Amino acid sequence: MKPTRRSRHLLYLRVRLGRAVLIALGVLLAAFGLKGFLVPNHFIDGGITGISLLTAQLTGVPVSLWLILFNSPFIYLGMKQISYGFAFKTALAIISLALVIYFIDFPVITNDKLLISIFGGFFLGSGIGLAIRGGAVIDGTEILAVYINRKSVLSMGDIILLINVFIFIFAAFILGIETALYSILTYLSASKTVDFIIQGIEEYTGVTIISNKSVAVKEMITEQLGRGVTIYKGEKGLGDQFKSKDIDIIFTVVTRLELSKLKNEVERIDHKAFMVMNPINDTKGGLIKKRPLH
Repeated sequence: MKPTRRSRHLLYLRVRLGRAVLIALGVLLAAFGLKGFLVPNHFIDGGITGISLLTAQLTGVPVSLWLILFNSPFIYLGMKQISYGFAFKTALAIISLALVIYFIDFPVITNDKLLISIFGGFFLGSGIGLAIRGGAVIDGTEILAVYINRKSVLSMGDIILLINVFIFIFAAFILGIETALYSILTYLSASKTVDFIIQGIEEYTGVTIISNKSVAVKEMITEQLGRGVTIYKGEKGLGDQFKSKDIDIIFTVVTRLELSKLKNEVERIDHKAFMVMNPINDTKGGLIKKRPLH
């Protein structure tokens, strides 16, 4: 049945509301990580948030003001490089974060430096990840990385790493080496949490399978796992020796939870099968459930 105009409108509103909830929850978690762990104990994170925390400690001016001030150029950059809608949601998220930090008092959870580093980074990373899932960012570093990546040969990961190296070197001179080292641990905790929130346990893996029993393998993947497959035509060989007989090369995409089952089933069907597995950062269409990020 073809969806009606009203049903499409309701679906659109439901998606928008879901993204707004993710951004709001992300703002609250990030604020809790900052006010409950990092700010009271003079720790910093990487990126624009880290620069804001460091500047607040040097000047005594509340971190809320620096968050808005330092992120403003990157909101404009996001409008030019990505979209107006993305820039609007990002501006709203950053302003909301600044207001929550300024007006809401969170309890200081612990004074243990190791716990501050790990869980401060965890809550901050959770907030950043949920905001990204909602289609916004609360740290302009990613926008800057996108811009530089388009103008240079550096990857986004290289750019973010270089930015944070300079931040933590500067922090070592200002805050001391021990605090800078704990702050690096905070950044690592936050970045791994962001990765997990965005990719989740459904991180995808592309699997290429070469087997003489390709028909049975294909049926197993489509019927038991419920995944789609793509078949390539190829030839088997070693060195200069190639067989003229064509062979089906199977490609499929599964979650990492399904990967173990796939390997076991392929082994059961053909223990001589050759498998190549590669992590996949993004997917669209087919039989893969796709989570919209923007």
